[in-house]
Amino acid sequence: MPLLAIRDLVKAYPQPGGVGAPVRVVDVPEFALDAGEQRALRGESGTGKTTFLNLIAGILAPDAGHLTLDGRDLAALGEAGRDRLRAETIGYIFQTFNLLQGHTVLENVELGMAFGRGVDRAHAEALLRRVGLRERLHHFPRQLSTGQQQRVAVARALANHPKLVLADEPTGNLDARNSREALALIREVCRENGAALLLVSHDEGVLAQFEDVQDFAVLNLALATRPN
Repeated sequence: MPLLAIRDLVKAYPQPGGVGAPVRVVDVPEFALDAGEQRALRGESGTGKTTFLNLIAGILAPDAGHLTLDGRDLAALGEAGRDRLRAETIGYIFQTFNLLQGHTVLENVELGMAFGRGVDRAHAEALLRRVGLRERLHHFPRQLSTGQQQRVAVARALANHPKLVLADEPTGNLDARNSREALALIREVCRENGAALLLVSHDEGVLAQFEDVQDFAVLNLALATRPN
């Protein structure tokens, strides 16, 4: 059984003013990802890629369909159940990093742990050393470069030993050199931790580094039926 299996997944949003039928943003008949697999999805901004990741993460609930993660059907879980499954199974790397500015680098990683299996300071410190931040544990995000903030986000995403890492345009705020280094780091650390990786991007330079790339426009039937 794949780690992630999707069938007939649909998410729609009301049109502005509530006039007309809701617009389908995601309509994915079938998708699967195996444990330890690394895959990239190609797609431009506004095509529903982030919504798709948020459905997988349980941040959003689908309107229809089945999404099975690690043998559990997210559609059958309540909000609290989805939150628990996300904390225990998924690491999420956001394009904007979403670091808490009032907390140190170490605290940001530990807070991510608090929602999962519990805080393990030794593991948090080891992850931060692994991503090259040995000397920055007690710095605040504002004291870091953009590339260093990305490294904190990578460490936080891996803190709870996730089986699946989701990465939403994770290099979008980085220059070319830092982008290559960050992506190599994400892939390497996922491999070391046995985590599957699903990354979405419109950057051909990023996509070229993956052996397995899928076009989201082919996967998502909503794009073919969306009104102009």
